[in-house]
Amino acid sequence: MAPAEPYAKPFEAVGETPVFAEERKGWKGYIEWERYPEKKKKAAAILAQYDFPVPPEFQLAPLPDTNPILEGVRWKYYHYALGSTLSELPHISWKYVLKEKSEDMIHVLQFPYNGEPPRKRLVETAITPNADHYVRNHGGIPEIDPEEYYFEVEGMVNEPKKITLRELQDESKFPRMSTTVTLQCSGTRRIEQINDYPGDGDELINAPWGEGAIGTARYVGVSLKKVIKYCGGLKEGAGNIEFFGADTYFKKGQVYNYAVSVPTRKMKINEVILAWEMNGEKLPAIHGAPLRTVVMGYIGARSTKWLTRINVIKDPSMAPVQMKEYLYYTPQIGKHNATYSNGFSIQTMPVSSAIMTPVDKDVVIHDGKIKMTGWAYSGSGWPERVEVSNDGGGVWYEVPYVQMSRKYFHAWRTWEFEVPVDAEGWLEFCVRCWDNALNTQPTFVRSAWNWDLHVTSSCHRIKIYSVNTSKPLTAKRLKMYEDRGVPFLPLTRPAPFDLETDEEYLEEMKRREGRDPIE
Repeated sequence: MAPAEPYAKPFEAVGETPVFAEERKGWKGYIEWERYPEKKKKAAAILAQYDFPVPPEFQLAPLPDTNPILEGVRWKYYHYALGSTLSELPHISWKYVLKEKSEDMIHVLQFPYNGEPPRKRLVETAITPNADHYVRNHGGIPEIDPEEYYFEVEGMVNEPKKITLRELQDESKFPRMSTTVTLQCSGTRRIEQINDYPGDGDELINAPWGEGAIGTARYVGVSLKKVIKYCGGLKEGAGNIEFFGADTYFKKGQVYNYAVSVPTRKMKINEVILAWEMNGEKLPAIHGAPLRTVVMGYIGARSTKWLTRINVIKDPSMAPVQMKEYLYYTPQIGKHNATYSNGFSIQTMPVSSAIMTPVDKDVVIHDGKIKMTGWAYSGSGWPERVEVSNDGGGVWYEVPYVQMSRKYFHAWRTWEFEVPVDAEGWLEFCVRCWDNALNTQPTFVRSAWNWDLHVTSSCHRIKIYSVNTSKPLTAKRLKMYEDRGVPFLPLTRPAPFDLETDEEYLEEMKRREGRDPIE
């Protein structure tokens, strides 16, 4: 069953009537901030009146054994504080989670919603069902009437325009594009960094993602290149394209509309699509309906949801998500010396992979082979080879290509493989991917650790307790459990019977020449 909603307003908003009016007819929950500096200033003054709770500690303390894991209390408070236009968004957003996502989703952060599917199911199909596709939202979910929807194209284009969804879907003006794309959050597998080396602890930026913050879908829409051409093309000097979303975003007491940018070269090679369809269905509200951007090969944060505006500019966006977040630092950078300029901006996703089954700390009873499943991805190419190790990285076995899903230019490959395993007890397994340009993964988490805990691109490692029934003594022991009707698991529970009879003990000790030498 889906969890009950932990939803309660901690205080009354500034008034019952909206403090900030909704910007457009048919757009519930959208406030335009970027065009109105005075409005942003007023919002900051309201936020300054409140003593919001500090971020929860979830790295140097145990994670809650709950679902949602983290609630996002501060982010709810921010929305409540700005009045009735935004105060219902935590409630509305959670309703969409329950409506559009699978019941057994792992709710990493309740608001803004961050969620991933159960690991096993994620790789059962090469195309991720919409209900199982991960979600990483940065604000509440606005409700937008498709009939009232439009977006603007402005800045360094020769003919700025306002384009409705109906117009964008007119194939006489805009040829449609369909492509299979993997989107990956840069926080995928962050829990590995947190467990070994904690870092920046913001509950939104660094939510404790597992291996499921990745998904693959077939999108239908229009190439951004066609839209820019429709707007007369680029002006000289245009170097970047900025995307604005309808969601409200908060950063250090200030309020913004979500905004990011990509280089114009990404548009020119048809690697940015404006999409309204996902896996043969209308784009779900939680994924950005009526229209979102899908940027192929880039960090998921660049694929803006609830698109409101496209602004062509010279340099990368100065918006906080682009300038101040999703930065990759060296291991020498941390709270003591981090600046926005000494980390580089994450754009193209590196080679990565994960073992999805079994999971860490599983006990696997087998006859000499352990079946594993997983995914592999590269933002700058495609996975060409996947290798699995049963000894922590000394010996590697190639996954046969027939046991990998088909290749796409901009998508992952799922895989399965029966790994030869002779040894018993605790073993460390790991996986690595090679892409078409021979890029592969760092060996250990430490190699890829960074203060903002982004891009855990090291070889994914799990520890498994191996029980090999091809070993006579192991088979005998399991038969003892079976004959007595006693479960073998959990592993840490002592056996409720003697491990051998006195007679067996004496016979064996005789063969071993006793505990001590005779002379």
